Amino acid sequence: MSNSSEGRWLPHYDPGVPATLEPYPNRTLLDYLAEAARDVPAATALWFKGRTISWSQLQREANDCASAFAAMGVRRGDRVALLLPNCPQFLIAEYGAWMLGAVACPLNPIYTEEELVEKFQTLKPRIVVTLSAFYERVCTARAGTSVERVVSTSIKEFFPPLIKLVFTLFMEKKLGHRVTIRPGDLDWHSWLAPHRGKTVSTPRPGPQDDAMILLSGGTTGTPKGVMAWHQALVMTGLQFRAWFGTSLVDGVDSVLLPLPLFHSYGACLVQSVYLMGRFPLGLVPNPRDLDDLVKSIAGFKPALFAGVPTLYNALLNHKDVKSGKVNFRSLKVCGSGAAPLMAETKRRFEEITGATITEAYGMTESLIAGVANPIVGPRKLGSVGMPLPDVHVRIVDADNAEKELPGSEVGEILLRGPQIMRSYFNNPVETAGMIVTHADGRTWLHTADLGYLDEEGYLFIVDRKKDLIKANGMQVWPRELEETLAKHPAVADVGVRGFADAAHGEIAVAFVVLRTGMNATEAELRDYCKQHLAYYKVPTRVMFRAELPKTMIGKVLRRMLTLDEPHPAQT
Repeated sequence: MSNSSEGRWLPHYDPGVPATLEPYPNRTLLDYLAEAARDVPAATALWFKGRTISWSQLQREANDCASAFAAMGVRRGDRVALLLPNCPQFLIAEYGAWMLGAVACPLNPIYTEEELVEKFQTLKPRIVVTLSAFYERVCTARAGTSVERVVSTSIKEFFPPLIKLVFTLFMEKKLGHRVTIRPGDLDWHSWLAPHRGKTVSTPRPGPQDDAMILLSGGTTGTPKGVMAWHQALVMTGLQFRAWFGTSLVDGVDSVLLPLPLFHSYGACLVQSVYLMGRFPLGLVPNPRDLDDLVKSIAGFKPALFAGVPTLYNALLNHKDVKSGKVNFRSLKVCGSGAAPLMAETKRRFEEITGATITEAYGMTESLIAGVANPIVGPRKLGSVGMPLPDVHVRIVDADNAEKELPGSEVGEILLRGPQIMRSYFNNPVETAGMIVTHADGRTWLHTADLGYLDEEGYLFIVDRKKDLIKANGMQVWPRELEETLAKHPAVADVGVRGFADAAHGEIAVAFVVLRTGMNATEAELRDYCKQHLAYYKVPTRVMFRAELPKTMIGKVLRRMLTLDEPHPAQT
């Protein structure tokens, strides 16, 4: 190793966690799916609203889907967008696309039409698979883009019979799930019907082929597509599976995923781990429906739970949890990321469950694998843990990345590992600023986060060099919000920054200067944002100022925006 900081964490790994997993197998997640379908065909692969799907059924459904995609003309390298909540159709469509060598593009289902147009123009998907409730929005957004056809599926597709009947009779139309399919498009049933039982002869993708494109703000705040290749997903899965050690039993313990599959947390970590460990995977379509989430935990009895601080806080405050009516004692390990976890939240949740909450730190660009707290060993207050096997962390001077900082000095966090992305999709300029080969010949991912390593190799994040806001674990890019507000006729100037919040991790606050002679209220500007942005991007507060702090060249100094001193005219 080239310097003293690398590897200092290895002696502090939990017993049995290897320093390296190299050489990594030349495999894809499809290989693990096929093996599970062959070896344990009747075992549970997925759980959804009380219904189970076996490994053999999941493999058959994916094969049918691949045949249907092939009949549409989908070929290797084509992009297939998925605008779906957590439901079996998401994974079936993803695996079906992969079987043809196509690239899955998971998108946030609550994107507005404007946001969908932008994503379609950037990613250029040929096919979109969407939930029926989002179908009309997709149809409007697809005009003039690369989208050729849309497949619409109902959330009730894999409901248990009784729940499906109740939904059909009383909720489907009321909630906007009953739609009329336009000519050229297809509903899930009519699309798959002619292809049931068929297989495709197209060669499966290789380990180095691209698997998916995940959207990330990176260090600049501008949404970009992170290219994830098949073997990289295997690497991430193996790293985390090794980290969990003997705390989870393959093929026995189960995983509950309330976080969205379009997010790297679910797409890279949970998806890879469940396939490799043959853990039954419980899918929760709407984590904001806390009653359903609590019911799912109590009914499915997962051993592993993937959450964020906001979710743990919400669960602790649920009436059935506070009263002791529900039992979460099946939980063994709970993951937490995306925002700092409050010590009191961790203590209370571990107390009522007996589980271990382990915080982790990673980026979409690192396919979420990066740093995690040990499962058995000490979890230091304020630390996000230490590097996973084959992941390296270096702390460098924020203004000179070639200068590594000694001891516990604070600097920019760099990551290196075999699973880290190779590039952004069609964006070499942004790639060059993020993935940098240093003078020592090693290539590092520049996180733009500030932190330090202690003497045992635990990483502490102390600040964020970038301005990305993580509200409830979701990425909010200040620049995007600023550009939206700047279009309002009464807004002369605007700056947005995030502030720590106990309930939400962070909140976005917009600071606005109004045009002379014009008026606007906080409610009016928030409503304006709601018309153009997904709900989680809407600023929690809008504060009015006479002027904004700026650099000499006119750039708003976001970090100098504070919550005090409101503009007198607006009080």
